[in-house]
Amino acid sequence: MADNIVEQAAAWRSAGRKVAVATVVATWGSSPRPVGSQMAVDDRGAMAGSVSGGCIESAVAHEAAKTMEDGEPRLLSFGITNEMAWEVGLACGGQVQVYVEAVE
Repeated sequence: MADNIVEQAAAWRSAGRKVAVATVVATWGSSPRPVGSQMAVDDRGAMAGSVSGGCIESAVAHEAAKTMEDGEPRLLSFGITNEMAWEVGLACGGQVQVYVEAVE
């Protein structure tokens, strides 16, 4: 695997795959990844990087697949209250916004 997400996305594109990149653009409260964190997804379902440490990756990958299909960027918002966080096994609440765009 390449050293960074952009290199991996470029390698997948060079191999003829469709690719989308997701970037954390805003956080409020507690967030496992800082603004600027990225995840690349290809049209075969491969992923590189992380936007949340695993909590929302599958939802982001699902939206990335839609972006690869229609070419439309997406701004995704995820949030959880402190009370809900404990119920699902997370240590704290918070919100994160992720921007997903196709790589041409």
